[in-house]
Amino acid sequence: MQLSEAIRKRVKYYMKKNNMSMWALFKMSGVPMSTLSTFMSGRTDLIKLDTLLHICEGFGITLYDFFSDDLFNNVEDD
Repeated sequence: MQLSEAIRKRVKYYMKKNNMSMWALFKMSGVPMSTLSTFMSGRTDLIKLDTLLHICEGFGITLYDFFSDDLFNNVEDD
């Protein structure tokens, strides 16, 4: 699995877990809607680490929590 795909799956997991829409994630994280939608739709595979940190803050988790999943054990470079 590509790294970007694994990150998308993990973001979707936390959105579902927290019953959040992309709009709610935007409001909680401060990450622009355009950035969220471009990445989550797959129009880009690139996401900056500081952007991911803000997403995690929106979920109330750390980067460690985000990446602490077997999903990331065998990811490949995009």
